[in-house]
Amino acid sequence: MGFYYAVIGAGRQGVAAAYDMARFGDADSVLLIDVHEELARAGARRVNGLIGREIASWARGDVRNREEMVRLLRGADAFLSAVPYSFNPSLTDVAIEIGASMCDLGGNTEITRRQLARDADARRAGVSIVPDCGMGPGMNISLAVYAMSLLDKAEEVYIYDGGLPQKPEPPWNYALTFHIGGLTNEYAGEAVFLRGGDVVTVPGLTEVEAIEAPPLGKLEAAVTTGGLSTMPWTFAGRLRVLENKTLRYPGHWAQMQAYAQLGLLDLEPVRVRDAQVAPREMFHALLEPKILKADVQDVCIIYVRCKGQKGGEAAEASVRMVDYYDEKTGFRAMERLTGWHASIIVTLAARGDIVRGAVPVELALPGDVAVREARKRGMDIEEEVRLMQ
Repeated sequence: MGFYYAVIGAGRQGVAAAYDMARFGDADSVLLIDVHEELARAGARRVNGLIGREIASWARGDVRNREEMVRLLRGADAFLSAVPYSFNPSLTDVAIEIGASMCDLGGNTEITRRQLARDADARRAGVSIVPDCGMGPGMNISLAVYAMSLLDKAEEVYIYDGGLPQKPEPPWNYALTFHIGGLTNEYAGEAVFLRGGDVVTVPGLTEVEAIEAPPLGKLEAAVTTGGLSTMPWTFAGRLRVLENKTLRYPGHWAQMQAYAQLGLLDLEPVRVRDAQVAPREMFHALLEPKILKADVQDVCIIYVRCKGQKGGEAAEASVRMVDYYDEKTGFRAMERLTGWHASIIVTLAARGDIVRGAVPVELALPGDVAVREARKRGMDIEEEVRLMQ
């Protein structure tokens, strides 16, 4: 007997996750729910075509309607929230009420902390709630945990990750593969790191550095927000350093810094003649058509360096994952890394292999399990441990 899964939100990452559940999750059925009926129907049809049997179904459902969510999700063993993060607290309530495990694609650390505060309720309900899954936060954290496990004692962790077009086109040299609001949210505000063992905040779009990132060559890394979710608080006092930077082709960060200094990432409306306009909304309207491409073939990279001790000597462990657009399925690398990391957690939760309660992703998914499951899906992960001279 297999499992019954559901995915709320039939966009790119949601459909990729539904496919993965159907293929690797011992699924009897997968339900795709979306407020846009045509998206849900098309997503289910695509999954069935790729799997080769009628395993996915669809339903129209409005996440703002709690009673409708309870009705549609009741009976599911586990489900994924692939809708905007503001809905995740209410869906956490629904998961606890109906006794179904849940994970989500996150996007806001404070909301994640609100969900984690439901730990006792989730344990009583016998379910697993794991917020902030995906590529980053998500797989980047899981690979960092794995790199830490390769040493006897981890002391410093540096994470670099990014999604890029395989063939960059100037002047932007970037292609949008998720919602533009998520992109600018990462660029604005402050990141939370560990330095000297303490939790610190660092402004976004700062500390640009050049990185050699085989096979892509020279990239630039900069601070962006939210990529570590709750990990800094979990490892405060245990790690001396924990940082996460985003990778882009050279020149991207200088462009974004100029836009930020101009005020185009601000949310406070400004007067333009007789209208009040939020600069960020104007920025979205102007930039999105330039970088949103329907046929982009992308590449995603996650690179982790962990310094510490091995066998009583100073050592460094490195873990590198590179994933490309898949011509066979038509899934982009960003869809695979985001949707499949979430699917891995959903399917493990359905099987009872994740601790019950509301658990941060860095504690829910052991690093070796994340690597094993990613490799099962054909993802390329390299690892190395070397003693420091």
